[in-house]
This record gives sequence, structure tokens and C-alpha cells, in this order.
Amino acid sequence: MTKQTKQKGKDKDPGYKLVAQHKKARHDYHILDTYECGLVLTGTEVKSLRQGRASLVDGFVQIDRNEAWLHNVHIPEYAQGTWTNHSARRKRKLLLHRLEIDKLESKTQETGHTIVPLALYFKGGRAKVEIALAKGKKEYDKRQTLREQQDRREADRAMSAARRRQRA
Repeated sequence: MTKQTKQKGKDKDPGYKLVAQHKKARHDYHILDTYECGLVLTGTEVKSLRQGRASLVDGFVQIDRNEAWLHNVHIPEYAQGTWTNHSARRKRKLLLHRLEIDKLESKTQETGHTIVPLALYFKGGRAKVEIALAKGKKEYDKRQTLREQQDRREADRAMSAARRRQRA
């Protein structure tokens, strides 16, 4: 009998299906803290998400009367939907614990802090969104990040080339 190793990461989880990702958020913001939360969706929104259709590009989270709301996330109308179809950019309620909402609300009162969605996915059959408390980057911060990534890539290339020469 063999032991099964525990798989790490969301990508290897069989119940995990990525629907949309906001890749530019990590470029535009310093990510301070991340949260996983559920979404209150209608049936046609879930069916549209299961087809892998959504966009998080203009999305943001706003705290209103001790409730977290996801704004400007585009989930297109379900093609086979009828009059019960949803509006593509309606605001959607996020399911978070009270302490998390209070913490996020206090942090967003500070200058330059915002809450952005990073990923929209299914986990165990339930739609989840990963949100992040973020602080906007200045233009020079973005250039510095790109320079670091480029330097890291060049170093990796040099190391792999040296390993190849060493083997030969």
C-alpha cells in the first residue's frame, strides 16, 4: 500500500476551476492581504461562470452598511437564459465574516488603500472570489518591479546556460 502525497496549491486541487484572473492587479498595486470569499449569484450567473466567461478588469469592492459589495465585474448574460437573465455588471454581495469586513473597512479609510478582486473560481462546486487589500503603486514602483523581474529572468537564463555547459 502506497502513501498518497498531499497536493499543494489551488491548481492541483480537482475541485478547483479558475474562471477569471486579474493579472494586471499585481502590477498596479502592492498586495497587502488577501481574502477568499463567497458570492451571492443568480442561477444564470453561475451557468455563465461555468462556461468560463467573466472579466475582473474594472472590478472593485466597496463596504456599505457593514456589507461587502463587488462592483463592475462583468459576467456576460447566459446565452440560453430567458427573461430571468441577469444584468452583466450588477453589484454582487460578498460573503465575509463580520471581523473581516470590519478590518477591511478600517484599512480602506486610510489614504491610497483599496480592495480589488484578484481571481474568480469554483472551489468544491461553489463560486469564490479572491479579493485583496491593496495600495496603489507609483509609476517608478512599476518600473522597479519590471526591472526586478527582468533581472531575475536573466539570472535564471545564465544559471541554466552554465548548467548546460557544465554537463557537456
